[in-house]
Amino acid sequence: MKAIIKTALTGAFILLLSFQATAQSSKYKCMLQMSNYMGEGAYVVVSLINAKGEYEKTLYVMGDDKKWYNSLKEWYKFNSKKPSNISAITGASVTGGDRSITTIEIENSKINHGYKLRFESAVEDQKYHVNDVEIPLTTAGIAAKSEGKGYIRYVRLSKI
Repeated sequence: MKAIIKTALTGAFILLLSFQATAQSSKYKCMLQMSNYMGEGAYVVVSLINAKGEYEKTLYVMGDDKKWYNSLKEWYKFNSKKPSNISAITGASVTGGDRSITTIEIENSKINHGYKLRFESAVEDQKYHVNDVEIPLTTAGIAAKSEGKGYIRYVRLSKI
């Protein structure tokens, strides 16, 4: 009988830990609308930037050919120093006028604590935009439509 109770309590504890782990972050649908530019597909990287303005984590990469990652200059410096396996968060590049819908996961502890999302963009043989879009990770910032300064027309996030 004690073994059954011990097993049940262990199972309940594991279930509680897995629930707590998933409750620590939220998923957001990220809709990115590109401007009508001429040229190749844009490579876009979405990064978590801390309150000091430093890269903390890569959340998504649009563009799967690694030979072009160095065109995203600031992110590439960060990723070269702290390489991570980004294959699970990589998708196709996005061309002028297209729309991309992806899902990104953000830790709840980053909201309303000085963090922001940075969307960097680059197109072959064209200008590089280190801050094409920056979204403050605040309740209001996440809910707002954020206008781009380069190849990105705008970005909208919505909690899933």
